[in-house]
Amino acid sequence: MNAKIQEYSSLIEENLYRYFKVALPQYETLFESMEYSVKNGGKRVRPLLTLLFYNAYGKGDVLKAMPMAEAVEFIHTYSLIHDDLPCMDNDDYRRGKPSNHKVYGEAIALLAGDGLLTAAFERISSWSLAGLYDAETAIKAINELSVYAGSRGMIGGQIIDIANENNPDADYETLQLMDNLKTGCLISVACALGCIVAGASDDLIDAAKTFGEKLGLAFQIKDDILDVTSSLEKLGKMTGSDKDNNKSTYVTLLGIEKCEELVKQLTNEALESLSAFPNNELIKEYAGYLANREY
Repeated sequence: MNAKIQEYSSLIEENLYRYFKVALPQYETLFESMEYSVKNGGKRVRPLLTLLFYNAYGKGDVLKAMPMAEAVEFIHTYSLIHDDLPCMDNDDYRRGKPSNHKVYGEAIALLAGDGLLTAAFERISSWSLAGLYDAETAIKAINELSVYAGSRGMIGGQIIDIANENNPDADYETLQLMDNLKTGCLISVACALGCIVAGASDDLIDAAKTFGEKLGLAFQIKDDILDVTSSLEKLGKMTGSDKDNNKSTYVTLLGIEKCEELVKQLTNEALESLSAFPNNELIKEYAGYLANREY
């Protein structure tokens, strides 16, 4: 991977955990639980995209966008903690490690997710109050993040997912709507946040959202492919779970070959939306990496 992208990844890791250093002993376990899931890595797709889009607008030190990157990763992590709970997907493992509720219990895992959700908005607003960016930028970012992560966005997608559990007959349009909301929304807003803090125009913010929507759907289709073709060691979670749960997926509907074609098509469509950005090479390279990943 490009050295600059690796540098951004390292910056994210260096800055992501500072929030968890301040805790009273009375609720230390809560902060440990929150940090446990945030530290459980992953690809950091969303915060990386925030920094990459900030960079694409040509705006100097990406640390100015770091609170936005942290916020979107906190929300992504909270959603995973809640997804794994017995009342939702009931998954015992996440990225090769026991799920949060298997380590800390369901009650603390639930509260850890709640804590990360609210911490996201605290990060954005606190750094605005400290003078890193103005109040209008913070309000715009908080509004976008609230909409895309909320009931009209990511959570709405989760509701559609629940409604179609054990439904092998869900059609392509249903899957596409679900994943545009459940996966695409948070990726779209991650891209938009980098533009917002850079002071980009609404047209560029919309272009970033379009990129994120296309990339998000490609990302999910690729995940469905990997659920069939990869292994526990590579993915860090059980493979074949969609088949075991009798779920309709892009692979069951279209087959692996057609899905691979769709990943390429959607990635190319995402790249087409980047023409207005003066410095888009890193984003292009990262999109190619995601399309060809093995985990």
